[in-house]
Amino acid sequence: MPSGGRPVERMKRGMATMKILFACGGTAGHINPAIAVANSFKLRHPEAEIRFVGNPHGMEAKLVPQAGFPFIPVVIQGFERRICWKNIKFNCSSVYYLLKTGKKLKKIYEEYQPDVVVGTGGYVSGPVLRKAAQLGIKTATHEQNAFPGVTTKLLCKYVDKVLLAVPEAQERLPHGREYIVTGNPVREEVIYADRTKARQELGVGDRLCLLSFGGSLGARRLNESIADVMAWHHRTGSIYHIHGTGNAGRQEFQRMLQERGVEFKGCPNLDIRPYIDNMATCLAAADLVICRAGAITLSELQAMGRASILIPSPNVAENHQYFNAMVLQEHGAAIVVEEKDLTGEKLCRLVEQLQQDPQRLRTLGINAQKMAILDANERICREILSLVRGQEP
Repeated sequence: MPSGGRPVERMKRGMATMKILFACGGTAGHINPAIAVANSFKLRHPEAEIRFVGNPHGMEAKLVPQAGFPFIPVVIQGFERRICWKNIKFNCSSVYYLLKTGKKLKKIYEEYQPDVVVGTGGYVSGPVLRKAAQLGIKTATHEQNAFPGVTTKLLCKYVDKVLLAVPEAQERLPHGREYIVTGNPVREEVIYADRTKARQELGVGDRLCLLSFGGSLGARRLNESIADVMAWHHRTGSIYHIHGTGNAGRQEFQRMLQERGVEFKGCPNLDIRPYIDNMATCLAAADLVICRAGAITLSELQAMGRASILIPSPNVAENHQYFNAMVLQEHGAAIVVEEKDLTGEKLCRLVEQLQQDPQRLRTLGINAQKMAILDANERICREILSLVRGQEP
């Protein structure tokens, strides 16, 4: 459905000066895909001018400039759904900023004159793409999750293109329009990581390599269960275990291990860190991954063809991680354990079963790889370019 409204007056310009504006924010899960696509587009079309718009107080204000792209600050806040006095006050301020945003965005569009505005979800994308559509600027939104967010649902009737990571998302979106399945952007360092080199670098040897993490801040329930798994296997030496505790859970995790009689310092089988900053290497080396079910993480597991035990976070909007994880389980590509059912004993049992059944471990990985869309960046760039040129890709 094409966007309506009065178009912004623009100069006629050739392809050498095409301009693209990305809108993203809120979480790294919305920001990093936008940066990945922008990098990919810049690689293919170095003449393009690419900028980002986002909240000056959000993660995007740091991550976007670090990636080398100009950042335009616009104060936009999301809305809290749980009703309490604190959230009511927050939502009132969100309405205030939203009312001011329209004029600010119009000025940005008149000065920058973008050919296309691209959103990757989150509360920032909604007002930015909605205003662009009102002004007749071409728009596209990308949904990373199997359960589409509120922003995507609201934008469906306004934007020119709705791009999806997985076909299952169509079932939860309005009927009567075309949806384009592109997959999720995956970093090229992940796609091309070398398994043999990675295992040599980490010193894994011939052991089963187990990789586990719960996000940048960690996850207490997951950390407790992982501590049980380490207490079970660390004395045998048959498993090399890399675990990211999260910055908030580092000291607590050390205490958990000590309570279970595990002295991890100097242990050649345990690699424990607050944050995994060489994820591509660790994923390449891993035989089994235990983690949350964020959309980009799952796309990387698929690209690598890694078996996984997924523990969806229950603390996300509309429980979307559960729906992400179930797509893999239904394809025989992962085992899903809801956090309410998670215990250390259960996790130990699952790891032991997979360790003793290497064929099942391989099958999970093979099925994950079958789901991978390795050219997602190229597909998304192609759709953006088609909007610039005013033709179908």
